Amino acid sequence: MHNNNAFIIREIRQEEINILKDMLYESIFQADPNKTIPREVINIPEIKNYIENFGQKKEDYCLVADYNNKIIGAVWVRILADEIKGYGYVNDETPEFAISLYQEYRNQGIGTQMMRKMISYLKNKGYCQTSLSVQKDNYAVKMYKKLGFKIIDENEEDYLMLLKLKSTIL
Repeated sequence: MHNNNAFIIREIRQEEINILKDMLYESIFQADPNKTIPREVINIPEIKNYIENFGQKKEDYCLVADYNNKIIGAVWVRILADEIKGYGYVNDETPEFAISLYQEYRNQGIGTQMMRKMISYLKNKGYCQTSLSVQKDNYAVKMYKKLGFKIIDENEEDYLMLLKLKSTIL
């Protein structure tokens, strides 16, 4: 167990963007630790889309968990409305979440804190909602529900979840 007070959540720096390759791979749910998915999976266009040229779209925003000057996790949002949609695509105005932590830092509340900080950022930016896609057997589903995400669609493997950031007044 790590001392949770020793980490800070801060914006990613331009020179750190490359860490998103590791974070993207870490964000992929590995159901069976004995049969890990090969790292090349991050080169699949639908997956690479989450980090390719990150920081060049105005909606791109990333926070990292920094533990003693080492990045141990990241949460980032992006609107994936190009020809290759994200797995959590809802519409062209809804930023999609990606989050990951290195294995040894999981289940300590760090992910929840990163999510809360990003949700607060999106509210301040005026977004109406945010979305994510998560595999049904991923333990993070519970965290997303606690944070207010609702399942709006599903397929055999994944849930599409949505979080309303502000109530619309009709």
